[in-house]
Amino acid sequence: MRRFGLVGTGLLAFVLLGTPALGYAYQPQPQDQDKEKQQQQEKKRQQEQQTKPQKQQRATPPQRTRTQQPPQRERQQQQQNQEQQRVQQQRNQEQQRVQQQDRSKEQQRVQQQQRNQEQQRSQEQQRVQRTNRNQEQQRVQEQRNQVQQQNGNQEQQRVQQQQRNRYQQTRVQQNRRPVEMQRTPQRQRQWQQEQQHTWQEHRARNWQSEHRDWRQRGGYHGYHIDDDFYRVHFGREHFFRVYSLPFLVVGGYPRFQYEGYWFDILDPIPEFWGPDWYEDDDCFIEYTDDGYYLVDERYPNYAVAVSISF
Repeated sequence: MRRFGLVGTGLLAFVLLGTPALGYAYQPQPQDQDKEKQQQQEKKRQQEQQTKPQKQQRATPPQRTRTQQPPQRERQQQQQNQEQQRVQQQRNQEQQRVQQQDRSKEQQRVQQQQRNQEQQRSQEQQRVQRTNRNQEQQRVQEQRNQVQQQNGNQEQQRVQQQQRNRYQQTRVQQNRRPVEMQRTPQRQRQWQQEQQHTWQEHRARNWQSEHRDWRQRGGYHGYHIDDDFYRVHFGREHFFRVYSLPFLVVGGYPRFQYEGYWFDILDPIPEFWGPDWYEDDDCFIEYTDDGYYLVDERYPNYAVAVSISF
């Protein structure tokens, strides 16, 4: 124990006495002092650089909060502004749409108006053209009618004059014929026999099958009697007897002359007419819608086709 105490006392004395001695013994040089100062300054500068960003980081959070997380009023204002912008955009779009519709309607109205005007002009032109054509046709027709009327009047006068001349000649011949027959009874008997033989040869065996009207014959293409002359001398009110008229046979067909015209009997005589019908029966010439016919008053429903010539 005593030994340990001595050792401890000695160590304590060494520590207390040795430290000044060491400090005294080690005295730093000026260069070392400058390096130490530089090191200290460098450390201090590094410490300042390290502490400066921390200060900045501690100072910036309030600013980041203000920029990234605005207050409630600012958010509401922004929302209102956005809503107003949206509403304004919708209004602008609606106005543009309405304006576009109005422009489209106006264009359609103008186009329709132009079409109507064009249609009216076309109709007016067509009306004027029709009017001009009608006037031209009327003028041409009037000229034709005038020419036809002049030609018709001349032709009618010429035909009437010929009919009057033939009528007078026929009357003279008819007046002479009875005198001649009275003067020559033999010639009269011969003439009667000729007529009887001709009419007998020209009689039908079955008139319904042998008869052909003018429609069946393809229509009447012979001479037409003037209407005024026809009303005065022909028709159901003007009878005659074939026996008393001039008589001939031409080409196998009987022919007689009446009122200036020769009438050729084309149809066979009906077998049920009397044997002396040409001498005893009153006959007349009738014109229907298709041609001329000889009709016996006793059989008015049976007409024999005849053709007229001068």
